[in-house]
Amino acid sequence: MAPDHDLDEAATAPIPVLTQRPQWRDTFSSLRIHNYRLYVTAHAISTTSGWAMRIAIDWLVFELTGSVLLVGLVVALQFGPTLLFGPLGGLIADRFPKRRLLVITQSSTAVASGVLAALTLLEVVTVVHVFAITLVLGLLAVVEGPARAVFVTEMVGNQRLGNAISVNASIFHLGGMLGPAISGVLIALVGAGWSIGVNVLAAAVVVITLLSMRGSELLPTVVAKRAKGQIREAIRYAKRKPTIIWPILMLAFVATFGMNLPVLLVAFADDVFDSGAPGYGLFSSAAALGAFVGALLSTRRTGYRLRMIMLAAGVFGIMLVGAAISPTQLFFVFFLVGIGVCRLLFATTAESVVQLSSNRAIRGRVTSLYAMVLLGGQAIGGPVTGWIASEWGVRAATLVGGLVPTIAAIVIAAVLARSGRLALRFSAGSLTIQPR
Repeated sequence: MAPDHDLDEAATAPIPVLTQRPQWRDTFSSLRIHNYRLYVTAHAISTTSGWAMRIAIDWLVFELTGSVLLVGLVVALQFGPTLLFGPLGGLIADRFPKRRLLVITQSSTAVASGVLAALTLLEVVTVVHVFAITLVLGLLAVVEGPARAVFVTEMVGNQRLGNAISVNASIFHLGGMLGPAISGVLIALVGAGWSIGVNVLAAAVVVITLLSMRGSELLPTVVAKRAKGQIREAIRYAKRKPTIIWPILMLAFVATFGMNLPVLLVAFADDVFDSGAPGYGLFSSAAALGAFVGALLSTRRTGYRLRMIMLAAGVFGIMLVGAAISPTQLFFVFFLVGIGVCRLLFATTAESVVQLSSNRAIRGRVTSLYAMVLLGGQAIGGPVTGWIASEWGVRAATLVGGLVPTIAAIVIAAVLARSGRLALRFSAGSLTIQPR
């Protein structure tokens, strides 16, 4: 097993970050880099279409079976592989060239999406087909997630890494809000098959973009040498750093109970407000609007604090509670906007803190732990949320989804406050935990 002190000095060096709030023209400073600008464009298309496909798959399973519980099961197949094999995907990302891994996974995604789209459009698709192809896509995501995260460093270097992480995370979560909105419109107009088929073109765009980047401007990260115990090494590394372990712990509660909104919105549109696919699109659009505001706010931060993570998680839970008890569709849409803002602020802050706290030689494995909790939590929470909704109704499921993160945020914040670790401050060239 390779001990921590074997990592080279450059890999463990502190990451310089901004110490003053950027001017408005510098809000997206990382986009001045040619390769990253290309990547962000393709990533935005890919993420949005990927989420649109996921929602189309959820809706397709609901149409085929009429079961919210089976919708939750297909969510588990989407994210479950990351829960089971996430650290292995991070290890692969640390050992192999990131751009090559992304080309392979995106090409495979295009093929799998094309098969499912064709089966759906030909009206021969069965729930078994959907489950099998969804599982394949979930396995590809095991490697793709950490490879994407580490590849950001290769494009922008360390100086703009904080801004790039915020932009990257914002796109991922904004896509998670926009994709369902677009999918709802496509499903209403042309059906789930075309909503799935769009992902084939999006994956092709990503492959072409990756191959067209200027290789001479990339900054290859440290490649981990093959050794025993590297996954255990990453787990020990994460446990020793409060700026990694506490955000991941809070993420576990938020992802498991609060990030299954698409599953719930299907039932709210169909059963509660009787608005069908158009209402589903409206609800997703409201959450997307909030996500856009949250994304804009996240790119202008100069500090990354543990208390901001807990505050955003707590308010996110409160917004979900408000949505659960909303008496009218108007109130429901209002709370969805708040959910979008808080989800983006929480997610981008947590991911930024985790990545900025990780050295380059082990970042793929640490990022995979984060992704394992993010997607794995949804894999567990999907069936749980679906079961609660089927037994006690969608409002009860949403209420539980809000109360658990709120209580968890309060408890974790209290523990951190007692230990003097609630305030986190990044300063130029160093990372410190400063008691407040």
